[in-house]
Amino acid sequence: MDCASLNPFPEAAAFRRSPSEVMRLERMGCAHPTRLSFLRTLLRRVMDQGWVFDRPVWDVDQAGVGRAVYRAIGPDRTYSLVAFSHDLPDEMRSDRVIATAWDATFTMFDGEPTQDDLDRLQANVPLQEAGRISRKELSLSRANRSVRLFEHVIDRLAAGQQPDADEVEAVGYLMRTTAVYGSGKFGAADLTTIAERPELNAPFQVEMMSVWLTRQFTVDITEHLAHVRGGDRAVRLDPVIKRTLGVGNSTGLGMAPFLVRHPVLLNNWMMAREEALARVRAQSNAQPDRVSGFRKALSDAQENAAKWTSTHPIQVTKLDALRRDLAQLADHTRDWPTTNEPHPWDALWRWAEVELSIEGQEALLSIILEPHGDLIDGLAECMIADEQAAFRLDGSMTVAELMDRLERYYDWALDIDFDQPENAARFWYVSEEKLEPRLGDRFEEDGAALEQPLCIARLAKDLHTELAVQPGETPIAAFLLAHPEHRLMVRRAQVVQRHPYAEVRDNLIAAEMLPIDLMRCKLAFFGASRFDPRSDKWVRISLFQGLPYPSDLCPEGWA
Repeated sequence: MDCASLNPFPEAAAFRRSPSEVMRLERMGCAHPTRLSFLRTLLRRVMDQGWVFDRPVWDVDQAGVGRAVYRAIGPDRTYSLVAFSHDLPDEMRSDRVIATAWDATFTMFDGEPTQDDLDRLQANVPLQEAGRISRKELSLSRANRSVRLFEHVIDRLAAGQQPDADEVEAVGYLMRTTAVYGSGKFGAADLTTIAERPELNAPFQVEMMSVWLTRQFTVDITEHLAHVRGGDRAVRLDPVIKRTLGVGNSTGLGMAPFLVRHPVLLNNWMMAREEALARVRAQSNAQPDRVSGFRKALSDAQENAAKWTSTHPIQVTKLDALRRDLAQLADHTRDWPTTNEPHPWDALWRWAEVELSIEGQEALLSIILEPHGDLIDGLAECMIADEQAAFRLDGSMTVAELMDRLERYYDWALDIDFDQPENAARFWYVSEEKLEPRLGDRFEEDGAALEQPLCIARLAKDLHTELAVQPGETPIAAFLLAHPEHRLMVRRAQVVQRHPYAEVRDNLIAAEMLPIDLMRCKLAFFGASRFDPRSDKWVRISLFQGLPYPSDLCPEGWA
Protein backbone atom coordinates (compact mmCIF):
# COMPACT_ATOMS: atom_id res chain seq x y z
CA MET A 1 0.00 0.00 0.00
CA ASP A 2 1.15 3.55 -0.75
CA CYS A 3 1.60 5.15 2.66
CA ALA A 4 0.35 8.51 1.46
CA SER A 5 -2.98 6.94 0.45
CA LEU A 6 -3.96 6.23 4.06
CA ASN A 7 -5.98 9.17 5.40
CA PRO A 8 -5.07 11.40 2.43
CA PHE A 9 -3.40 14.64 3.40
CA PRO A 10 -2.65 16.40 0.09
CA GLU A 11 -1.13 19.55 1.59
CA ALA A 12 1.73 17.45 3.02
CA ALA A 13 3.14 16.67 -0.44
CA ALA A 14 4.92 20.02 -0.72
CA PHE A 15 6.78 19.37 2.54
CA ARG A 16 7.98 15.83 1.84
CA ARG A 17 11.74 15.23 1.66
CA SER A 18 13.06 13.71 -1.55
CA PRO A 19 14.53 10.19 -1.80
CA SER A 20 17.82 11.71 -2.98
CA GLU A 21 18.14 13.34 0.43
CA VAL A 22 16.67 10.65 2.65
CA MET A 23 18.08 7.45 1.14
CA ARG A 24 21.76 8.13 1.73
CA LEU A 25 23.74 5.99 4.15
CA GLU A 26 25.06 9.00 6.02
CA ARG A 27 21.51 10.02 6.95
CA MET A 28 20.11 6.50 7.36
CA GLY A 29 22.93 5.83 9.82
CA CYS A 30 21.63 8.67 12.04
CA ALA A 31 18.07 7.34 12.35
CA HIS A 32 16.27 7.58 15.69
CA PRO A 33 13.25 5.57 16.87
CA THR A 34 9.90 7.32 16.54
CA ARG A 35 6.30 6.76 17.61
CA LEU A 36 5.90 4.83 14.32
CA SER A 37 8.59 2.33 15.38
CA PHE A 38 7.26 -1.20 15.54
CA LEU A 39 7.50 -1.71 19.30
CA ARG A 40 5.63 1.55 19.92
CA THR A 41 2.92 0.43 17.49
CA LEU A 42 2.62 -2.83 19.44
CA LEU A 43 2.28 -1.10 22.80
CA ARG A 44 -0.34 1.33 21.52
CA ARG A 45 -2.38 -1.54 20.13
CA VAL A 46 -2.37 -3.70 23.26
CA MET A 47 -3.23 -0.69 25.44
CA ASP A 48 -5.97 0.63 23.16
CA GLN A 49 -7.55 -2.81 22.73
CA GLY A 50 -7.30 -3.78 26.39
CA TRP A 51 -5.15 -6.90 26.00
CA VAL A 52 -4.72 -9.02 29.13
CA PHE A 53 -1.35 -10.48 30.15
CA ASP A 54 -0.52 -13.12 32.71
CA ARG A 55 1.96 -15.87 33.58
CA PRO A 56 -0.02 -19.12 33.99
CA VAL A 57 3.08 -21.34 34.20
CA TRP A 58 6.17 -20.76 36.34
CA ASP A 59 7.96 -24.07 36.77
CA VAL A 60 11.49 -22.91 37.65
CA ASP A 61 13.67 -24.57 40.29
CA GLN A 62 16.10 -23.08 42.82
CA ALA A 63 18.93 -23.17 40.27
CA GLY A 64 16.87 -21.05 37.91
CA VAL A 65 16.23 -23.95 35.53
CA GLY A 66 12.79 -24.65 34.15
CA ARG A 67 10.04 -23.24 31.99
CA ALA A 68 7.43 -20.51 32.04
CA VAL A 69 4.52 -19.37 29.90
CA TYR A 70 3.48 -15.75 29.34
CA ARG A 71 0.04 -15.22 27.79
CA ALA A 72 -1.03 -12.27 25.69
CA ILE A 73 -4.83 -12.39 25.40
CA GLY A 74 -6.21 -10.13 22.71
CA PRO A 75 -9.76 -9.45 21.48
CA ASP A 76 -9.63 -12.29 18.94
CA ARG A 77 -6.62 -14.51 19.69
CA THR A 78 -4.18 -15.52 22.38
CA TYR A 79 -0.41 -15.76 21.94
CA SER A 80 1.96 -17.36 24.44
CA LEU A 81 5.67 -16.87 24.94
CA VAL A 82 7.13 -20.17 26.14
CA ALA A 83 10.40 -19.53 27.99
CA PHE A 84 13.09 -22.03 29.00
CA SER A 85 15.69 -21.03 31.58
CA HIS A 86 19.04 -22.82 31.70
CA ASP A 87 22.03 -23.07 34.04
CA LEU A 88 24.79 -22.04 31.61
CA PRO A 89 28.44 -22.11 32.70
CA ASP A 90 30.17 -18.76 32.19
CA GLU A 91 32.66 -20.22 29.73
CA MET A 92 29.84 -21.31 27.40
CA ARG A 93 28.19 -17.87 27.21
CA SER A 94 28.66 -16.32 23.78
CA ASP A 95 26.73 -13.83 21.65
CA ARG A 96 28.16 -15.25 18.43
CA VAL A 97 25.77 -16.85 15.99
CA ILE A 98 27.82 -20.06 16.20
CA ALA A 99 26.96 -20.47 19.90
CA THR A 100 25.20 -23.72 20.87
CA ALA A 101 23.91 -22.88 24.36
CA TRP A 102 22.26 -19.87 25.99
CA ASP A 103 20.96 -18.71 29.36
CA ALA A 104 17.39 -18.70 28.10
CA THR A 105 15.52 -19.79 24.98
CA PHE A 106 12.03 -18.85 23.78
CA THR A 107 9.30 -19.46 21.26
CA MET A 108 6.07 -17.57 20.55
CA PHE A 109 3.23 -20.08 20.47
CA ASP A 110 0.08 -19.43 18.44
CA GLY A 111 -2.60 -19.95 21.09
CA GLU A 112 -2.25 -21.62 24.50
CA PRO A 113 0.16 -24.58 24.69
CA THR A 114 -0.93 -27.88 26.17
CA GLN A 115 1.29 -30.01 28.39
CA ASP A 116 2.22 -32.07 25.33
CA ASP A 117 3.12 -28.88 23.47
CA LEU A 118 5.36 -27.77 26.32
CA ASP A 119 7.12 -31.13 26.44
CA ARG A 120 7.66 -31.07 22.68
CA LEU A 121 9.00 -27.53 22.82
CA GLN A 122 11.29 -28.32 25.74
CA ALA A 123 12.93 -31.00 23.62
CA ASN A 124 13.56 -28.59 20.73
CA VAL A 125 13.56 -24.89 21.62
CA PRO A 126 16.72 -25.01 23.80
CA LEU A 127 18.55 -26.48 20.77
CA GLN A 128 17.55 -23.49 18.58
CA GLU A 129 18.86 -24.17 15.03
CA ALA A 130 19.62 -27.78 15.91
CA GLY A 131 16.01 -28.40 16.96
CA ARG A 132 12.77 -28.12 15.06
CA ILE A 133 9.57 -26.29 15.82
CA SER A 134 6.19 -26.48 14.11
CA ARG A 135 3.59 -24.30 12.41
CA LYS A 136 2.10 -23.71 15.85
CA GLU A 137 5.14 -21.58 16.68
CA LEU A 138 5.62 -18.07 15.29
CA SER A 139 9.15 -17.24 16.41
CA LEU A 140 12.30 -18.71 17.93
CA SER A 141 14.76 -16.73 20.05
CA ARG A 142 17.43 -16.88 22.73
CA ALA A 143 19.10 -14.58 25.26
CA ASN A 144 22.16 -14.37 27.48
CA ARG A 145 22.60 -12.70 30.83
CA SER A 146 24.57 -9.52 31.26
CA VAL A 147 27.49 -10.89 33.27
CA ARG A 148 28.13 -7.43 34.69
CA LEU A 149 24.62 -6.62 35.89
CA PHE A 150 22.68 -9.86 36.37
CA GLU A 151 24.58 -11.13 39.42
CA HIS A 152 24.84 -7.64 40.90
CA VAL A 153 21.06 -7.23 40.87
CA ILE A 154 20.47 -10.69 42.36
CA ASP A 155 22.98 -10.05 45.15
CA ARG A 156 21.47 -6.69 46.03
CA LEU A 157 17.86 -7.87 45.96
CA ALA A 158 18.73 -10.97 47.97
CA ALA A 159 20.26 -8.72 50.63
CA GLY A 160 17.12 -6.58 50.78
CA GLN A 161 18.71 -3.72 48.84
CA GLN A 162 18.19 -2.13 45.46
CA PRO A 163 20.92 -2.37 42.79
CA ASP A 164 23.36 0.48 42.28
CA ALA A 165 21.67 3.01 39.99
CA ASP A 166 24.92 3.79 38.15
CA GLU A 167 25.47 0.11 37.39
CA VAL A 168 21.94 -0.27 36.10
CA GLU A 169 22.27 2.83 33.94
CA ALA A 170 25.64 1.77 32.54
CA VAL A 171 24.32 -1.57 31.24
CA GLY A 172 20.61 -0.98 30.79
CA TYR A 173 19.44 -4.61 30.58
CA LEU A 174 19.54 -7.87 32.54
CA MET A 175 19.65 -10.08 29.43
CA ARG A 176 20.25 -9.52 25.74
CA THR A 177 18.84 -11.45 22.84
CA THR A 178 21.26 -12.79 20.26
CA ALA A 179 18.66 -13.73 17.64
CA VAL A 180 14.90 -13.52 17.18
CA TYR A 181 13.86 -15.67 14.23
CA GLY A 182 10.47 -15.63 12.54
CA SER A 183 8.76 -16.06 9.16
CA GLY A 184 9.15 -19.77 8.71
CA LYS A 185 12.69 -20.42 9.93
CA PHE A 186 13.36 -23.85 11.42
CA GLY A 187 9.80 -25.05 10.81
CA ALA A 188 7.95 -22.08 12.33
CA ALA A 189 4.78 -20.70 10.74
CA ASP A 190 5.29 -18.82 7.52
CA LEU A 191 4.48 -15.12 7.34
CA THR A 192 1.39 -15.88 5.25
CA THR A 193 -0.12 -17.66 8.27
CA ILE A 194 -0.52 -14.38 10.14
CA ALA A 195 -0.54 -11.82 7.33
CA GLU A 196 -4.30 -11.24 7.49
CA ARG A 197 -4.59 -10.92 11.27
CA PRO A 198 -5.54 -7.32 12.19
CA GLU A 199 -3.63 -7.37 15.48
CA LEU A 200 -0.42 -8.06 13.56
CA ASN A 201 -1.06 -5.48 10.84
CA ALA A 202 2.34 -3.84 11.18
CA PRO A 203 5.86 -5.20 10.57
CA PHE A 204 7.54 -7.54 13.06
CA GLN A 205 4.71 -7.51 15.60
CA VAL A 206 5.27 -11.14 16.61
CA GLU A 207 8.98 -10.49 17.15
CA MET A 208 8.27 -7.30 19.13
CA MET A 209 5.73 -9.14 21.30
CA SER A 210 8.29 -11.88 21.91
CA VAL A 211 10.96 -9.40 23.01
CA TRP A 212 8.53 -7.46 25.22
CA LEU A 213 7.44 -10.62 27.05
CA THR A 214 11.10 -11.67 27.25
CA ARG A 215 11.78 -8.40 29.06
CA GLN A 216 9.22 -9.45 31.67
CA PHE A 217 10.92 -12.82 31.98
CA THR A 218 14.33 -11.21 32.61
CA VAL A 219 12.94 -9.42 35.66
CA ASP A 220 10.95 -12.43 36.86
CA ILE A 221 13.92 -14.81 36.74
CA THR A 222 16.16 -12.28 38.48
CA GLU A 223 13.67 -11.74 41.31
CA HIS A 224 13.11 -15.51 41.56
CA LEU A 225 16.85 -16.18 42.01
CA ALA A 226 17.13 -13.32 44.50
CA HIS A 227 14.35 -14.88 46.58
CA VAL A 228 16.07 -18.29 46.42
CA ARG A 229 19.31 -16.70 47.65
CA GLY A 230 17.88 -14.28 50.21
CA GLY A 231 14.64 -15.89 51.38
CA ASP A 232 12.31 -13.56 53.27
CA ARG A 233 14.97 -10.85 53.30
CA ALA A 234 14.84 -10.51 49.51
CA VAL A 235 13.00 -7.61 47.88
CA ARG A 236 11.65 -6.93 44.41
CA LEU A 237 13.06 -4.40 41.99
CA ASP A 238 12.01 -0.84 42.62
CA PRO A 239 9.50 0.08 39.87
CA VAL A 240 11.52 3.14 38.84
CA ILE A 241 14.70 1.11 38.41
CA LYS A 242 12.78 -1.68 36.73
CA ARG A 243 11.38 0.75 34.12
CA THR A 244 14.92 1.82 33.12
CA LEU A 245 15.79 -1.75 32.09
CA GLY A 246 15.20 -2.90 28.54
CA VAL A 247 16.15 -6.01 26.64
CA GLY A 248 19.60 -5.83 25.16
CA ASN A 249 20.29 -7.05 21.67
CA SER A 250 23.55 -8.05 20.10
CA THR A 251 23.33 -7.87 16.30
CA GLY A 252 25.90 -8.61 13.65
CA LEU A 253 26.24 -8.15 9.93
CA GLY A 254 23.43 -10.56 9.11
CA MET A 255 20.87 -7.79 9.61
CA ALA A 256 22.41 -5.33 7.13
CA PRO A 257 21.30 -6.79 3.74
CA PHE A 258 17.64 -6.97 4.74
CA LEU A 259 16.84 -3.44 3.62
CA VAL A 260 18.41 -4.08 0.21
CA ARG A 261 16.58 -7.36 -0.35
CA HIS A 262 13.16 -5.91 0.50
CA PRO A 263 12.85 -2.71 -1.56
CA VAL A 264 9.06 -2.41 -1.39
CA LEU A 265 9.06 -2.93 2.37
CA LEU A 266 11.85 -0.40 2.78
CA ASN A 267 9.89 2.09 0.68
CA ASN A 268 6.80 1.68 2.85
CA TRP A 269 8.74 2.17 6.07
CA MET A 270 10.46 5.27 4.76
CA MET A 271 7.36 6.61 3.06
CA ALA A 272 5.35 6.37 6.27
CA ARG A 273 8.00 8.21 8.25
CA GLU A 274 8.47 10.89 5.60
CA GLU A 275 4.72 11.33 5.22
CA ALA A 276 4.47 11.76 8.99
CA LEU A 277 7.17 14.45 9.00
CA ALA A 278 5.54 16.21 6.05
CA ARG A 279 2.13 16.23 7.77
CA VAL A 280 3.61 17.87 10.85
CA ARG A 281 5.51 20.46 8.80
CA ALA A 282 2.32 21.26 6.86
CA GLN A 283 0.46 22.34 10.01
CA SER A 284 -0.53 26.00 9.82
CA ASN A 285 -0.12 26.48 13.57
CA ALA A 286 1.49 24.96 16.62
CA GLN A 287 -1.22 24.22 19.14
CA PRO A 288 -0.26 24.74 22.81
CA ASP A 289 -0.73 21.09 23.80
CA ARG A 290 1.50 19.97 20.93
CA VAL A 291 4.16 22.54 21.80
CA SER A 292 4.05 21.22 25.36
CA GLY A 293 4.41 17.67 24.04
CA PHE A 294 7.34 18.79 21.91
CA ARG A 295 9.12 20.29 24.91
CA LYS A 296 8.59 17.08 26.90
CA ALA A 297 9.96 14.97 24.03
CA LEU A 298 12.96 17.29 23.68
CA SER A 299 13.68 17.04 27.40
CA ASP A 300 13.43 13.23 27.21
CA ALA A 301 15.78 13.22 24.21
CA GLN A 302 18.33 15.32 26.09
CA GLU A 303 18.13 12.98 29.08
CA ASN A 304 18.57 9.95 26.83
CA ALA A 305 21.52 11.54 25.01
CA ALA A 306 23.21 12.35 28.31
CA LYS A 307 22.97 8.69 29.39
CA TRP A 308 23.79 7.21 25.96
CA THR A 309 27.37 5.95 25.90
CA SER A 310 29.61 4.32 23.32
CA THR A 311 33.29 3.60 22.84
CA HIS A 312 33.16 3.41 19.04
CA PRO A 313 34.92 6.49 17.57
CA ILE A 314 32.21 7.18 14.98
CA GLN A 315 29.41 6.93 17.50
CA VAL A 316 31.30 9.02 20.07
CA THR A 317 31.53 11.81 17.49
CA LYS A 318 27.83 11.47 16.67
CA LEU A 319 26.89 11.58 20.34
CA ASP A 320 28.89 14.76 20.88
CA ALA A 321 27.11 16.35 17.92
CA LEU A 322 23.73 15.13 19.16
CA ARG A 323 24.17 16.63 22.63
CA ARG A 324 25.31 19.95 21.19
CA ASP A 325 22.43 19.98 18.71
CA LEU A 326 19.81 19.22 21.34
CA ALA A 327 21.14 21.99 23.58
CA GLN A 328 21.07 24.40 20.63
CA LEU A 329 17.55 23.26 19.77
CA ALA A 330 16.43 23.87 23.36
CA ASP A 331 17.87 27.39 23.24
CA HIS A 332 16.30 28.12 19.85
CA THR A 333 12.83 26.98 20.91
CA ARG A 334 12.77 28.69 24.30
CA ASP A 335 10.46 31.40 22.91
CA TRP A 336 9.17 29.39 19.97
CA PRO A 337 6.77 29.58 18.19
CA THR A 338 6.41 33.25 17.33
CA THR A 339 3.00 34.57 16.46
CA ASN A 340 3.84 35.51 12.87
CA GLU A 341 5.05 32.12 11.61
CA PRO A 342 2.55 30.68 9.05
CA HIS A 343 3.95 27.13 9.32
CA PRO A 344 5.86 27.04 12.62
CA TRP A 345 6.81 23.35 12.48
CA ASP A 346 8.17 23.78 8.97
CA ALA A 347 10.07 26.91 10.02
CA LEU A 348 11.64 24.91 12.86
CA TRP A 349 12.59 22.12 10.47
CA ARG A 350 14.14 24.52 7.92
CA TRP A 351 16.15 26.14 10.71
CA ALA A 352 17.45 22.70 11.73
CA GLU A 353 18.52 21.87 8.17
CA VAL A 354 20.88 24.86 8.33
CA GLU A 355 22.00 24.80 11.94
CA LEU A 356 22.08 21.17 13.06
CA SER A 357 24.13 18.14 12.07
CA ILE A 358 22.41 15.23 10.31
CA GLU A 359 22.35 13.44 13.67
CA GLY A 360 20.54 16.38 15.23
CA GLN A 361 18.11 16.71 12.32
CA GLU A 362 17.07 13.07 12.54
CA ALA A 363 16.66 13.40 16.31
CA LEU A 364 14.42 16.42 15.71
CA LEU A 365 12.31 14.32 13.33
CA SER A 366 11.61 11.90 16.17
CA ILE A 367 10.91 14.73 18.63
CA ILE A 368 8.42 16.67 16.51
CA LEU A 369 6.47 13.51 15.59
CA GLU A 370 5.95 12.65 19.26
CA PRO A 371 3.08 15.06 20.10
CA HIS A 372 1.22 14.44 16.82
CA GLY A 373 -0.13 10.94 17.34
CA ASP A 374 -3.64 11.71 16.13
CA LEU A 375 -2.17 13.02 12.89
CA ILE A 376 0.31 10.24 12.10
CA ASP A 377 -0.29 7.02 14.05
CA GLY A 378 -2.57 5.60 11.36
CA LEU A 379 0.41 5.48 9.03
CA ALA A 380 1.71 2.46 10.97
CA GLU A 381 -0.90 0.38 9.18
CA CYS A 382 0.67 0.94 5.78
CA MET A 383 4.22 -0.09 6.72
CA ILE A 384 3.64 -3.70 5.74
CA ALA A 385 4.10 -4.75 2.11
CA ASP A 386 2.77 -7.29 -0.34
CA GLU A 387 6.08 -7.91 -2.05
CA GLN A 388 4.59 -10.41 -4.46
CA ALA A 389 2.39 -7.72 -5.98
CA ALA A 390 5.47 -5.88 -7.23
CA PHE A 391 7.35 -9.01 -8.30
CA ARG A 392 5.92 -9.48 -11.77
CA LEU A 393 7.97 -8.02 -14.61
CA ASP A 394 6.44 -5.82 -17.29
CA GLY A 395 7.90 -7.45 -20.39
CA SER A 396 6.15 -5.01 -22.72
CA MET A 397 8.22 -2.07 -21.51
CA THR A 398 10.72 -0.99 -24.16
CA VAL A 399 14.47 -0.61 -23.81
CA ALA A 400 14.09 3.15 -24.32
CA GLU A 401 11.54 3.39 -21.50
CA LEU A 402 13.73 1.42 -19.13
CA MET A 403 16.77 3.52 -20.05
CA ASP A 404 14.78 6.64 -19.17
CA ARG A 405 13.80 5.14 -15.84
CA LEU A 406 17.38 4.23 -14.98
CA GLU A 407 18.62 7.71 -15.84
CA ARG A 408 15.85 9.28 -13.76
CA TYR A 409 16.02 7.13 -10.62
CA TYR A 410 19.57 5.76 -10.67
CA ASP A 411 21.50 8.85 -11.75
CA TRP A 412 23.38 8.57 -8.45
CA ALA A 413 24.74 5.16 -9.55
CA LEU A 414 25.56 5.76 -13.19
CA ASP A 415 28.45 8.13 -12.49
CA ILE A 416 30.34 5.67 -10.25
CA ASP A 417 33.54 4.29 -11.80
CA PHE A 418 33.68 0.69 -10.61
CA ASP A 419 37.09 0.22 -12.22
CA GLN A 420 38.50 2.28 -9.35
CA PRO A 421 39.51 -0.16 -6.56
CA GLU A 422 37.97 1.96 -3.81
CA ASN A 423 34.58 1.74 -5.53
CA ALA A 424 34.60 -2.07 -5.71
CA ALA A 425 36.60 -2.91 -2.59
CA ARG A 426 34.05 -5.18 -0.90
CA PHE A 427 31.75 -8.05 -1.74
CA TRP A 428 28.78 -9.56 0.06
CA TYR A 429 28.57 -13.34 0.42
CA VAL A 430 26.83 -15.96 2.56
CA SER A 431 28.81 -18.00 5.06
CA GLU A 432 28.70 -21.70 4.17
CA GLU A 433 28.95 -22.66 7.84
CA LYS A 434 26.08 -20.59 9.27
CA LEU A 435 24.25 -19.36 6.16
CA GLU A 436 24.68 -15.78 7.41
CA PRO A 437 25.63 -12.71 5.31
CA ARG A 438 29.27 -11.65 5.44
CA LEU A 439 31.36 -8.89 3.86
CA GLY A 440 34.69 -9.65 2.21
CA ASP A 441 37.63 -7.61 0.88
CA ARG A 442 37.66 -8.15 -2.87
CA PHE A 443 41.41 -7.63 -3.25
CA GLU A 444 42.52 -9.43 -0.09
CA GLU A 445 40.16 -12.41 0.30
CA ASP A 446 38.89 -15.30 -1.78
CA GLY A 447 35.19 -15.75 -2.41
CA ALA A 448 34.21 -12.91 -4.75
CA ALA A 449 32.92 -15.52 -7.22
CA LEU A 450 30.15 -16.21 -4.68
CA GLU A 451 29.17 -12.54 -4.43
CA GLN A 452 25.53 -11.80 -3.59
CA PRO A 453 23.67 -9.27 -5.79
CA LEU A 454 23.53 -6.52 -3.18
CA CYS A 455 25.45 -3.77 -4.96
CA ILE A 456 22.47 -2.19 -6.67
CA ALA A 457 24.55 0.71 -7.96
CA ARG A 458 26.79 -1.58 -9.99
CA LEU A 459 23.88 -3.70 -11.20
CA ALA A 460 22.11 -0.54 -12.39
CA LYS A 461 25.18 0.69 -14.23
CA ASP A 462 25.80 -2.69 -15.85
CA LEU A 463 22.19 -2.81 -17.01
CA HIS A 464 22.37 0.72 -18.37
CA THR A 465 25.56 -0.11 -20.30
CA GLU A 466 23.96 -3.18 -21.88
CA LEU A 467 20.73 -1.36 -22.76
CA ALA A 468 22.65 1.45 -24.45
CA VAL A 469 23.63 -0.86 -27.34
CA GLN A 470 20.12 -2.27 -27.83
CA PRO A 471 17.45 -0.86 -30.20
CA GLY A 472 15.20 1.45 -28.20
CA GLU A 473 11.98 -0.21 -29.36
CA THR A 474 13.06 -3.70 -28.19
CA PRO A 475 10.67 -5.12 -25.58
CA ILE A 476 12.28 -5.90 -22.25
CA ALA A 477 10.94 -9.45 -22.50
CA ALA A 478 13.09 -10.00 -25.60
CA PHE A 479 16.07 -8.31 -23.97
CA LEU A 480 15.85 -10.59 -20.91
CA LEU A 481 15.65 -13.72 -23.05
CA ALA A 482 19.08 -12.82 -24.35
CA HIS A 483 20.40 -11.34 -21.08
CA PRO A 484 18.69 -13.11 -18.13
CA GLU A 485 21.48 -12.01 -15.78
CA HIS A 486 19.84 -8.55 -15.66
CA ARG A 487 16.44 -9.81 -14.54
CA LEU A 488 16.83 -8.75 -10.91
CA MET A 489 17.86 -5.20 -11.79
CA VAL A 490 15.11 -4.79 -14.39
CA ARG A 491 12.56 -5.72 -11.76
CA ARG A 492 14.01 -3.20 -9.27
CA ALA A 493 14.02 -0.45 -11.91
CA GLN A 494 10.35 -1.13 -12.59
CA VAL A 495 9.55 -1.13 -8.86
CA VAL A 496 11.20 2.18 -8.04
CA GLN A 497 8.85 4.37 -10.07
CA ARG A 498 5.94 3.37 -7.84
CA HIS A 499 8.10 3.10 -4.71
CA PRO A 500 10.47 6.09 -4.66
CA TYR A 501 12.13 5.24 -1.33
CA ALA A 502 12.94 1.66 -2.35
CA GLU A 503 16.67 2.06 -2.97
CA VAL A 504 19.60 2.90 -0.72
CA ARG A 505 21.26 5.53 -2.89
CA ASP A 506 24.87 4.68 -2.16
CA ASN A 507 27.55 2.28 -3.31
CA LEU A 508 27.29 -0.75 -1.01
CA ILE A 509 30.66 -2.20 -2.05
CA ALA A 510 32.73 0.97 -1.59
CA ALA A 511 35.73 0.83 0.71
CA GLU A 512 34.31 3.49 3.04
CA MET A 513 30.81 1.95 3.24
CA LEU A 514 29.75 1.26 6.84
CA PRO A 515 27.29 -1.63 7.32
CA ILE A 516 26.29 -0.17 10.70
CA ASP A 517 24.47 2.61 8.82
CA LEU A 518 22.08 0.04 7.36
CA MET A 519 21.78 -1.67 10.73
CA ARG A 520 20.97 1.51 12.61
CA CYS A 521 18.27 2.45 10.12
CA LYS A 522 16.54 -0.89 10.49
CA LEU A 523 16.94 -0.99 14.26
CA ALA A 524 15.47 2.51 14.61
CA PHE A 525 12.34 1.29 12.84
CA PHE A 526 12.20 -1.55 15.37
CA GLY A 527 12.37 1.05 18.14
CA ALA A 528 15.91 0.39 19.36
CA SER A 529 17.68 2.91 21.57
CA ARG A 530 21.22 3.33 22.93
CA PHE A 531 22.80 2.31 19.60
CA ASP A 532 26.35 1.21 20.51
CA PRO A 533 28.55 -0.09 17.66
CA ARG A 534 31.38 -2.38 18.67
CA SER A 535 32.79 -2.31 15.12
CA ASP A 536 31.45 -1.34 11.68
CA LYS A 537 29.73 -4.77 11.57
CA TRP A 538 28.48 -5.41 15.11
CA VAL A 539 26.26 -3.39 17.42
CA ARG A 540 24.48 -3.55 20.76
CA ILE A 541 21.19 -1.80 21.41
CA SER A 542 18.33 -1.80 23.90
CA LEU A 543 14.64 -2.45 23.29
CA PHE A 544 11.64 -1.26 25.39
CA GLN A 545 13.84 0.75 27.76
CA GLY A 546 11.72 3.20 29.73
CA LEU A 547 8.44 1.64 28.60
CA PRO A 548 5.87 -0.34 30.66
CA TYR A 549 5.90 -4.09 31.29
CA PRO A 550 3.03 -6.53 30.79
CA SER A 551 2.84 -6.79 34.59
CA ASP A 552 2.36 -3.00 34.79
CA LEU A 553 -0.75 -3.29 32.61
CA CYS A 554 -2.12 -6.41 34.36
CA PRO A 555 -0.54 -6.70 37.84
CA GLU A 556 -3.10 -9.33 38.88
CA GLY A 557 -1.52 -11.71 36.34
CA TRP A 558 1.62 -11.81 38.50
CA ALA A 559 -0.05 -12.03 41.90
